[in-house]
Amino acid sequence: MRIIAGEYKGRRLKSPPDYTVRPTTDKVKEALFSILSEKIWDSRVLDLFSGTGNLGLEALSRGARLCVFADNSRDSIELIKGNITHCGAEDKARVAAGDYRRVIAKEREPFDIILLDPPYGKGYLEECFKLIEENHSLACDGVIVAEHRKEEVLPEEFCGLTKVKERRYGVIMLSIYS
Repeated sequence: MRIIAGEYKGRRLKSPPDYTVRPTTDKVKEALFSILSEKIWDSRVLDLFSGTGNLGLEALSRGARLCVFADNSRDSIELIKGNITHCGAEDKARVAAGDYRRVIAKEREPFDIILLDPPYGKGYLEECFKLIEENHSLACDGVIVAEHRKEEVLPEEFCGLTKVKERRYGVIMLSIYS
């Protein structure tokens, strides 16, 4: 796992020794950031369920102003902090340890991009969308990117947002809402 483009290009990120965290593959990550290319510069990003920090660090590398990395796992939090330090991104990164509900509720300023990559099949996406809407966590022209299994079909309209793109990469789907 590495940073593909931008300021931190080529930096190898640490990943867990087992499969407790499922990092987004380079192929999917490259496609995602190609889709988001016009939105990244100077954006505020929330990387929810960030695992290793892979997606948020790619966003920072490509010019995001700030990324809040959030995860509930202590091991993931340590991994994220280590990867942020390895990239030298401490001045643009904030780590929020704890449950995603609390993290969403605590953030006061809306995000331009929200990256959702929860454990598959647990029903977290629907609740995240509802909480994001209730807390006004997404900027008016912001986007939410949901990574999920292809078997999990997300609706065209979700909590006042419209699916603007959907891409399949093997068993992985990216659904993008605005």
